[in-house]
Amino acid sequence: MKPKVSFNSQRLHFRSTTNKDLDFVLSLENNDENKQYILTWTKEKHIEAVNDPDMEHLVMEEVGSGGRPVGFIILAGIRSVHQNIELMRIVIAAKGKGYGKEAVKAIQKYVFEELHSHRLWLDVKDDNERAKHLYQSSGFRTEGHLKECIKVGDRFASLIIMAMLAEEYRRKQ
Repeated sequence: MKPKVSFNSQRLHFRSTTNKDLDFVLSLENNDENKQYILTWTKEKHIEAVNDPDMEHLVMEEVGSGGRPVGFIILAGIRSVHQNIELMRIVIAAKGKGYGKEAVKAIQKYVFEELHSHRLWLDVKDDNERAKHLYQSSGFRTEGHLKECIKVGDRFASLIIMAMLAEEYRRKQ
């Protein structure tokens, strides 16, 4: 059985996603504002991620709200011998409240202080200005640009690879 994850930041509680959470997860992914920036998954793909020991699929809830979910995060590479974890997905329901920034800081703390990883990395669509700004302000640095590497509808989109090392995280603290 995969161990359950649970930790808090100031306003958010992070916990392992359950199958009961998947309708919320799918509704967030399929929201028009969100789906332009992520590749949506089927319910079955999310169930695989929830059960995969190399992944953490986490729901974020507002502390003190009785468990009201505000978003979700997927991390991959938890068991990597290379100690490189991918922030595969972060989706926030209510934009503009600072939940994204707080969630990224909490994930950095979890990855570097609890999991003792060497590197946290992600990819972001090059036209997702809000996310790029969030990641840069959180200490991630651009490592590369994958030109027109994914097909979205009838066009191709480019991705920017960003990362942060444990040493960079420690210097920021």
